[in-house]
Amino acid sequence: MSLMSEFKEFISRGNVMDMAVGVIVGGAFTSIVSSLTDNIINPLITVITGGNGTEVSGLVVPGTQIDFGAFISAVINFLIVAFIVFMLVKAVNSFEKTGAKLLRKQEEEAEAKAAPTCPHCLEEVKEGATRCPHCGGEIPGGAHAA
Repeated sequence: MSLMSEFKEFISRGNVMDMAVGVIVGGAFTSIVSSLTDNIINPLITVITGGNGTEVSGLVVPGTQIDFGAFISAVINFLIVAFIVFMLVKAVNSFEKTGAKLLRKQEEEAEAKAAPTCPHCLEEVKEGATRCPHCGGEIPGGAHAA
């Protein structure tokens, strides 16, 4: 198999497409969370700590590039994104469990509606059959599913 055909097979898998959509949506969501922290949370921190409006007072080490406010903002960004991803994974797992339960229920119902059997040889016969094709025994009233 050539490299290009292997790549084509890999890229056409559903999981790769789902992952690509997830990365795109994740990037858009990250920009929303960044805006939340930059435009709402950081100004609140500035007001609470008595900053001058451009930087968070007491959280920037004077004369250095060390900015604890930016670090706190990044941590808040991470926590918000991680919580949303956690909730999404939890929802997907819940949907999978529900789907598995429905599938098991359908399988159990299909097993319950098993084909009728001959009362003489206990072999499977068609619904409504009046004679068993295996032993030739007569089935009074025709075969019915149990």
